[in-house]
Amino acid sequence: MEVFKPTNAAQLKDAIAACVSNERAVDVRGLGTKSGLGRPVASSLVLDTSALKGGIDYQPEELVLSCGAATPMRDILLLLEQRAQMLAFEPPDLAPLYGGEVGGGTIGGALAANLGGPRRVKIGSARDHFLGFSAVSGRAEAFKGGGKVVKNVTGYDLPKLMAGSMGTLAVFDTVTVKVMPAPPKSRTVLAFGLTPDEAVAVLADALNSPWEVSGAAYLPAATAAHSAVDHVKNAGASVTAIRVEGTSVSVTARCEALRNALPDKAGQEELHSMRSKIFWEEVRDVRALLPADAALWRVSLAATKAPDLAAALPDSAYYFDWGGGLVWLAMADAKVAAYAEALRGAMGQGHATLMRASDAARKAVPVFEPLSAPVMALTRGLKTQFDPSGILNPGRMYEGV
Repeated sequence: MEVFKPTNAAQLKDAIAACVSNERAVDVRGLGTKSGLGRPVASSLVLDTSALKGGIDYQPEELVLSCGAATPMRDILLLLEQRAQMLAFEPPDLAPLYGGEVGGGTIGGALAANLGGPRRVKIGSARDHFLGFSAVSGRAEAFKGGGKVVKNVTGYDLPKLMAGSMGTLAVFDTVTVKVMPAPPKSRTVLAFGLTPDEAVAVLADALNSPWEVSGAAYLPAATAAHSAVDHVKNAGASVTAIRVEGTSVSVTARCEALRNALPDKAGQEELHSMRSKIFWEEVRDVRALLPADAALWRVSLAATKAPDLAAALPDSAYYFDWGGGLVWLAMADAKVAAYAEALRGAMGQGHATLMRASDAARKAVPVFEPLSAPVMALTRGLKTQFDPSGILNPGRMYEGV
């Protein structure tokens, strides 16, 4: 396999220009930790952007961080931790889902995939914290979007367009993100023994309460048993989890209010500090809770539809995040094609993404949610504007896109 590995922005532009000139499609990769996400890219040429890292410009007082797009996430998180700050969108570490090492992803990869964790219910997704970038389009043209300040209203909001584009429109050189102070305390209220319908109702009440909930998840008993957190692992029942963060006094008061609002039938417990942190990392990163050898679906839907979806696929392991608005489903790879239609029928007006499966399964079913004709026309139009030769990750999201 032929590899281009630019070490700076000028070489990145030259590499893409060569691909355009020679009409060669290219598989764009950073550290390759998400190469199994999306449809297989049919190209024998890899554009390896892993050298486009470092150059960190961190301004903690301004809550802004800029760096090379391939800067490892572990380096960024360590730097922010030293200043008691964080990436509030809680990017999941999905590298191990595809055979990579823990902490192996990059900041550019998280933004290109628009990844977000449990705190999305309160703070939004990666797209909402993506301030700016410099990149090279499929026209081999260098361009910039956004800026290095939190308030920037000049021109089109290109960062929001690029977030989730999976490297099909342009290749990042540098990125700028908003950071936020890390909460000093985190606690998680647990309720045991609720049914999926009861749990979704409890989580909805918590999310609509004044207690500023920053995590809302439901694990059936079989999934909870895989947790490394003793109160969850040994529950012997379903676990409904509600997280609150902030100062010690505030967190204590809000946990008490949330516990008082739980149904009388539910057993209760609290996770403090490290236990709470470990649990939400498990929910965020998936791998600890669902079978390692299974195909994985990530389904975004109306929270009230989550119990129906789980019931429609009884052979699947699952759990809910975002108060039921996100369902992770694990099933045997051989069942992906057979279950795809049933899954999309049961979820209603949602979005299902096949996050992990064999190449054969990812070719057999739509990996991303099928688009309506008008939206597909708009998507193809954007692809034509940014990448008229169709050389960047062709077909990774949809055929011809």
